[in-house]
Amino acid sequence: MIKGYRVAIVGATGLVGQEFIKVLEQHNFPVTSIRLLTSDRSAGKKLFVNQQEIKVEETAPESFQEIDIALFSAGTEVSRHFSPIAAQSGAVVIDNSSAFRMVAEVPLVVPEVNPEDIKQHRGIIANPNCSTIQLVVALYPLHKVNPIKRIIVDTYQAVSGTGSAAVDELTVQVRQVLEGQATIPHVYPHQIAFNLLPEIDVFLDNGYTKEEWKLVEETRKIMHAEDIAISATCVRAPVFTGHSEAIHVEFSQPMSPEEARHILAQTPGVRILDDPAISLYPQAWSAVGSDEVLIGRIRRDTSHPHGLAMWVVADNLRKGAALNAVQIAREMIKRNWLHPRAKNEKIRTITDSYGNPL
Repeated sequence: MIKGYRVAIVGATGLVGQEFIKVLEQHNFPVTSIRLLTSDRSAGKKLFVNQQEIKVEETAPESFQEIDIALFSAGTEVSRHFSPIAAQSGAVVIDNSSAFRMVAEVPLVVPEVNPEDIKQHRGIIANPNCSTIQLVVALYPLHKVNPIKRIIVDTYQAVSGTGSAAVDELTVQVRQVLEGQATIPHVYPHQIAFNLLPEIDVFLDNGYTKEEWKLVEETRKIMHAEDIAISATCVRAPVFTGHSEAIHVEFSQPMSPEEARHILAQTPGVRILDDPAISLYPQAWSAVGSDEVLIGRIRRDTSHPHGLAMWVVADNLRKGAALNAVQIAREMIKRNWLHPRAKNEKIRTITDSYGNPL
């Protein structure tokens, strides 16, 4: 008999929160009860889960009593405040924000890459950035065969990665441009309709954006490869859903496109779409709703004898967020690593990289 679990979704009314609900239903996750949590602004709304109408509650410290798994998608500040509370209450937290990703004591997990890291959790597990997830799913199987020395990646990221307000802004701006009206950006610093913005998150002192630096640090942590040289340029694209990446990778030894295709074709969670003769390659719109990371245009990088280039696309709300978190929960259950603690059991204080409590 399959055991059921008591699940809470924090940020249930957001784009990722709603994707959590879809993924749990579509993957028949063993849920015995579900609690939908949100901010005070959205509390009181009703959402359907498995054909049952459930009222959304305001997130509070007592919300996590008798919860086994807490899925967080409500932003960094909410995660920083409520994740330790949820863990202290006995739940295992899988957090989709950037709050804990680079904290040494918190596993940062993509189940196809580093499932063994889950075992080290102390109540909180971090879900990586959406663009990082598809990057490591595509590259790690190749890295295991032929260690990677250098990665150059340019991302073209959908507006849904910013949230529903950005989706609305793109919709409005497209209509305004087509009707010859001026646009007034609110979510982004410039017009996003019919445009590309090489600015995601804030700029750092080194000239990179925070989003670009996440790709660098998270990839190294997940792949346990601190020596890989990585450079990223992250671009916001006028696409609703589906992140695309142009990847150039340098291996320790030469690798042919045919060998790479053969390895990736056997990799769980990957689908190869690669036939230039019929214009077959991954596209953002076709990735929507897919559990898989789509890979195509695998070819030699003519700038380096050990290099390959490829094009990688994934649904940023699904594999880039909700699905990956649910897969982490599945892996915990399969390996008997869930280990919910008794309420109020002491857990070690989680600190940031400077030793400050979170």
